[in-house]
Amino acid sequence: MKDETLEKVIDERKRWLEWKNIRPLREALASLPQLKEVEVELGDWVRLTSPRADEAFKRRIEAVAKMMKPWRKGPFDLFGVRIDSEWRSDKKFNLLRPYLDLEGKRVADVGCNNGYYMFRMLAMRPASVLGVDPSPLFKTQFDLINRYLRSDRLRYEMLGIEHMRLFADMFDTIFCLGVLYHRSDPVVALKSLKQSLKKGGELFLDTFYIEGEEPVCLVPESTYSKIGNIHFVPTIPALEHWCKKAGFTGFEVLETVRTGIDEQRKTPWIDGESLEDFLDPEDPAKTVEGYPAPRRVYIKAYRK
Repeated sequence: MKDETLEKVIDERKRWLEWKNIRPLREALASLPQLKEVEVELGDWVRLTSPRADEAFKRRIEAVAKMMKPWRKGPFDLFGVRIDSEWRSDKKFNLLRPYLDLEGKRVADVGCNNGYYMFRMLAMRPASVLGVDPSPLFKTQFDLINRYLRSDRLRYEMLGIEHMRLFADMFDTIFCLGVLYHRSDPVVALKSLKQSLKKGGELFLDTFYIEGEEPVCLVPESTYSKIGNIHFVPTIPALEHWCKKAGFTGFEVLETVRTGIDEQRKTPWIDGESLEDFLDPEDPAKTVEGYPAPRRVYIKAYRK
């Protein structure tokens, strides 16, 4: 990445929206009519309403939204079309909300998926929110919602955590939720996040963890909870050591939560399996591979 510049990467990745599986979605999105008089509610369901949204319009929105499956994060209510996503992401956001003060801050959401958390953050009056996720599908879902929500404080780029170092000293607050376990070098990933924070900036992070007092990690042989790209599942002391090695200070455990089927489950808005299929049917305290079932730790750390 020596010769990489932010502008170059952004321009190159715009071409991803022309992939043959994405282009029809972009065309369908562009065909949707605009609406005036849109009202926005930023509660557990991110809800858009309009007196101009007739039944024909709702049918078009629903058809386009279904083209964009799977919807992993949410939920959303688009003019009466209720997108009940696989994850009830409101549970995670509401868990973190008591710890948040975003007013007037420059914020980044790394691994933002379709932007659900970004939309929820708007109610806290940040100066701006940058969403970073390399998926053109999730970018297209975001664009569907923001086509009508129309927030000029939100920006979405198809980048990864490795590109955050290119936003040097930019952000007051960074969210990195459910990303770190996908990285083969978590310390390098954390360093990239640190570089993009201003001095004194804060990181909110959640990741899988295993119980234990020693700074050690579970290294899945192939998959963990049927997910192939889970590289390390640390104990909390190991996670703290990673953060210290990356240059963070003030490591604070906010919450620990066991993932349940009230938070992650099959709905008509995804295709395929979900949490209930990832756990041992004889012992839901274990994954199908025999590892401890998913638990998440939420932490807050600072750049010096």
